[in-house]
Amino acid sequence: MSTPDTRPVLVVGAGPVGLTAAAELARRGTPVRLIDRTDAPSPLTKALMVWPRTLEVFRGLGADGYIDKHGLPVHSFRYNSGTDPICDIVFGDRTRPMVIIQPDVEELLREAFTRAGGRIEWETELIRLSQDPDGVLATLRAPDGTETTEEYAYVVGGDGASSTVRKALGIEFRGATYPNVFILADTEIDGDLQRDAVHYYCTENGIMVLIPLYNGRFRVFTAGPPGLRGEDLTEELLQDFVDKRGPGGLKLYDVSWKTTFAIHARHAERFRAGRVFLAGDAAHIHSPAGGQGLNTGVTDAHNLAWKLALVHRGAAAPELLDSYGSERAAVAQGVVKQAEVQTKAWMLSKRWQIQLRDVSARMAERSGVFDRFYSPWLAGLTNHYPAGPAVDEEQGRRLRRTGPRNGHLVADAALRASLPVDRYTLLVTLPSGPRPPRLAEVEKSYDELVTVRTKPGRRFSAVLVRPDHYVAAQDHAPELTRVLGHLATLAPAALIEEGHSA
Repeated sequence: MSTPDTRPVLVVGAGPVGLTAAAELARRGTPVRLIDRTDAPSPLTKALMVWPRTLEVFRGLGADGYIDKHGLPVHSFRYNSGTDPICDIVFGDRTRPMVIIQPDVEELLREAFTRAGGRIEWETELIRLSQDPDGVLATLRAPDGTETTEEYAYVVGGDGASSTVRKALGIEFRGATYPNVFILADTEIDGDLQRDAVHYYCTENGIMVLIPLYNGRFRVFTAGPPGLRGEDLTEELLQDFVDKRGPGGLKLYDVSWKTTFAIHARHAERFRAGRVFLAGDAAHIHSPAGGQGLNTGVTDAHNLAWKLALVHRGAAAPELLDSYGSERAAVAQGVVKQAEVQTKAWMLSKRWQIQLRDVSARMAERSGVFDRFYSPWLAGLTNHYPAGPAVDEEQGRRLRRTGPRNGHLVADAALRASLPVDRYTLLVTLPSGPRPPRLAEVEKSYDELVTVRTKPGRRFSAVLVRPDHYVAAQDHAPELTRVLGHLATLAPAALIEEGHSA
């Protein structure tokens, strides 16, 4: 183990992404400073769909009670062509999302950060930053206008689509903006509408999505005419859209929030520059189709935080951080592609295209494609990472694989919940006979990085699981060639110099 760094990590932005990064770092004992240039949390509901993998991250931060109190389980996504049902994507226990509005998500994360000893510094703004291979100098402006410059071990930019951190690094934000204007509103609805489902109405007049909220209200999402401004969106116009695009018989009242916005599909050319990292909307933005935005940002922060924590305390080499950009860019690209396909499917206007879309959706439901592939992907359970500094190359190719795969999430949710989050775990299945001596080597040489768990079984296997519960490497022979080789790449230089690495 090398000498731990005593400098804090600076996290910019106290929305869901910055809060996740700060809370995950703090719970692992990493000193962290969290700043936000606004004076208080936003009351706007904004994002609201939280999928199982993200719920798992939140529960790991101790938010079970909060989720149960404020979350509304979603039974299904119900798609209609006009008012004619197309398909019903029904979620099981493993894939069921919950509606939790963004202010509640941020509150549960603030509570987790506070429990870990953290404090948010509101009205504190990043003015400029510079870095060298050894650290980052950041100048911050306090609420009283005074500016101070301090050194940080790393900086995380979780400060949204207009990210000050990204701009300070000069990183391009490539992509395009859809020409359409879209509308969001939170309202009471009088009418017959199932409250445990999200309702999609794809009509020749445009898309209409109705999402239930836990407080009895509904979120309305629809497309508006080009040039529509927020101040032009009256309750009468909103009602007209619901009448023309919804199922009929719905009356809106007590509209608490309404706005217009454009949909962007953009991504940063890279997610890392030296000791500075981008996460969430600072790194990528996309259509809200599929409800993945908040989830992708939170899991960006989760992926980054455990790596930063290990490197910061000297238990892993800095090269581990090289995996962040490639791993999360792969996930973000998949989300952007899916969201773009769904958004275009919503906006189809030619009759033959609509018919083809509807037939394809019905076939996907009947054949089980949604249950086997789409729902688990939406749930965040099938995202996987490429080989790199944090994932060993797969050895051999088989047409059918029933065991764990490198770069994939451990399949057993109960097992995941039992694993530590501050170190790797080597899960070993031991047949009867002498204990392989290589296990003692792992325990002695990597005691600050790995915990070894054993269980009896017919055949030997060893699966190295990361702190985020993805498989890093595995062996099926007691020599542990692949596992020890991978651990050697993770080990800090001081450990290698002491001769402990394989």
